[in-house]
Amino acid sequence: MTTVAPLEPEKLCRKTDPAVFKFKTTDELAAPDEWLGQNRAVEAVRFGIGMKRAGYNMFALGPTGAGKHTLVRKFIDEQAATEVFPDDWCYVQNFAEPHKPIALSLPPGRGLIFQKDMERLVEDLKIAIPAAFESDDNRARIDAIETEFNQRSEKAFGDLQKRAGEKSIALVRTPVGMALAPVRDGEVLGPEAFQKLPEDEQKSVQADIETLQQELQAILRDMPRWGKEHREQVRDLTQEITRFAVGHQISEIRAKYQDIPVLLTHLDAVEQDIVEHANDFMAQKPQQPEAMMQQEIGEAATLRRYQVNLLRDHAEPSSGAPVIYENHPTHGNLIGRVEHSSQFGALITDFTLIKPGALHRANGGYLILDARKILMQPFAWEELKRAIKAREIRVESIGQAMSLISTVSLEPTPIPLDVKVVLLGDRSLYYMLSAFDPEFQEIFKVAVDVEEDVERTPESTALFAQFVAGLAKSESLKPLVANAVARVVDHAARLSGDSERLSCHAENIGDLLRESEYWASEAGRETITADDVQQSIDAQIHRADRVRERSQDAIRRGTILIDTTGDAVGQVNGLAVLQLGGFAFGKPSRITASIQLGKGDVVDIERQVELGGPSHSKGVMILAGFLGGRYGIDRPLALKASLAFEQSYGGVDGDSASSTELYAILSALADTPIKQSFAVTGSVNQRGQVQAIGGANEKIEGFFDICRQSKLTGEQGVLIPASNVKHLMLREDVVAAAKAGKFHIYPVETIDQGIEILTGTPAGKRGKNGKYPKNSINGRVEMRLEALADAVHRFNEKGKSENSA
Repeated sequence: MTTVAPLEPEKLCRKTDPAVFKFKTTDELAAPDEWLGQNRAVEAVRFGIGMKRAGYNMFALGPTGAGKHTLVRKFIDEQAATEVFPDDWCYVQNFAEPHKPIALSLPPGRGLIFQKDMERLVEDLKIAIPAAFESDDNRARIDAIETEFNQRSEKAFGDLQKRAGEKSIALVRTPVGMALAPVRDGEVLGPEAFQKLPEDEQKSVQADIETLQQELQAILRDMPRWGKEHREQVRDLTQEITRFAVGHQISEIRAKYQDIPVLLTHLDAVEQDIVEHANDFMAQKPQQPEAMMQQEIGEAATLRRYQVNLLRDHAEPSSGAPVIYENHPTHGNLIGRVEHSSQFGALITDFTLIKPGALHRANGGYLILDARKILMQPFAWEELKRAIKAREIRVESIGQAMSLISTVSLEPTPIPLDVKVVLLGDRSLYYMLSAFDPEFQEIFKVAVDVEEDVERTPESTALFAQFVAGLAKSESLKPLVANAVARVVDHAARLSGDSERLSCHAENIGDLLRESEYWASEAGRETITADDVQQSIDAQIHRADRVRERSQDAIRRGTILIDTTGDAVGQVNGLAVLQLGGFAFGKPSRITASIQLGKGDVVDIERQVELGGPSHSKGVMILAGFLGGRYGIDRPLALKASLAFEQSYGGVDGDSASSTELYAILSALADTPIKQSFAVTGSVNQRGQVQAIGGANEKIEGFFDICRQSKLTGEQGVLIPASNVKHLMLREDVVAAAKAGKFHIYPVETIDQGIEILTGTPAGKRGKNGKYPKNSINGRVEMRLEALADAVHRFNEKGKSENSA
């Protein structure tokens, strides 16, 4: 019989000796020079930052709270501080095509100056232009043009009136225009009086009127031409006066921006437009308040075309390249948007209502985004990819992009894009995008894989202490004494689920430190001790373990049937782990097996009722393969084995109970009872080897709690795979019970080792005759299978005889 000794208490929890730390408190420790366990991630970040080719954007992958953002941001901030500040960008009016605003690039810091210069220009011109027109000289020139026009028309009509008078004909105004009529004795003749004149005189008057009428028509035809000439003269004079008033003002601005040709071109267009629209600066104020308000709104909207819409201002160029984290990456927040304002019941827009997005603010630098958030926003992911690939920012609404809006809107000139994008997300999201988005790998070529844990060595433990000190200092927490750091190290190993590794999950460790400080403050201590850390751990568990308490209480009261003493055939205590939120705990379950005649089938009741997952079903099939491989070489297995998780009303998945189910079948076949003081976990392969499982600590502690509430007898314990020993970081009370000999942990490598511990009967090995010893478990199983086979044979023979009769 193979003897497997229970594990020594020292192997149940690897403790950190506070004496390994050469400090009294963490105040004596400096921040670590390197990132704990993140060599691969650090190399990837440095490569991604330094690689300037297209497509080498980064995706930092790892669990939430692992410190992805902090790590990436640190190196990006360091690099950005050494880089040149990018240009300012602004939108200005396109006077040729107003619906297509022009994007202008200015050296860093000069965008705001230009914006203020243009604001002052408009304010100055609102005074200078009216003043120019009100000057005596210009007023006289305008009056001269008006006088010349009036005199010209008056002279033409005067001359005509004189010639008509010489012929006793008057030029009169009628409701329908100018007319000619005969005059006698200073009175205009009416039609009846005219008919009384001699016929010869009538003919002479009519001939004179026709001649004069032609001259009148000629004058009337010339009037529009004279009016046009008059207006042109007025316009030319107005533009001359305006250009004189504007020229000096704009010349001062031109002098400041001689090194920016595109700006000079825009100033030329501004000057020409002001000259052509001088009247916009000289509106008369109406007397009615409502009309005055409408005019002021109209003036403001009109003069806005000379403003500058500054998208990004770098007032302090020495701060380096921009580093932007967009917490809410909607379509508009990412690429910008065109807003509208309501005026008198209508929605209007212009280039001043273009609002920048995160890409505008990060242009020339770095943009950090949460991958999950951007994927949840409609059209944001596709727009980000389009902008990166096209290397330009095109501002348009979702309605425009989807052709859902038929109204006229703006089409701002695209802005060239030069940005390094960093996405933050978990691993499943990264692999999903890699598999299903063909453009993803083309755009995000650098994977920054952030580790959750690090190998536990003396060097990494010392670095972990610095990591803890750094977290405490960054949060302005109380310093930790050496035994507190040692307890944090042990808890980090427990979080990693491995005594040989340490969790470097920044959020979990940070939460532990913050809560430990709370308990230290409650106790009136100036430093955090191991007791404070332990109290924080206990409090975290207590806040989350209501369901665990209810489950254990149901077992204690006999509602859920779990035996911790005695023995039973075909019945084993299995162990499962339940994960509720961030809290996991072990839960024992009774697993039973029954045997009857059959065709070698192992029936998984959980699977039959669709409560078993694929991994659990695979485990059952594997144990069926083990039975066939060990006992069905010479003859077919003539059994039907049924397996069930008793009082299980939810889903079951995972193969960690496959060894437990196999023990139950072997016990039922051998008709040998299994000690109920044991619980079992571990998967099995077809060769009978017991394989590692997850949640070993929680499973052991779960059965220990059940045994303790009924009473520890010294015979109770748990069988675990030997390959799980390195993962043990058990609670102090479990270790103490093991030291006292009241609870035992057995590491098993094979099914034979496990069945011997559970039954106290040797498993047995095949002898030279190919048979197992009769009193061994394997011998009893083999004899039972032979008996079942004989029973099936007799049943078949009996059936044949009855059929032939």
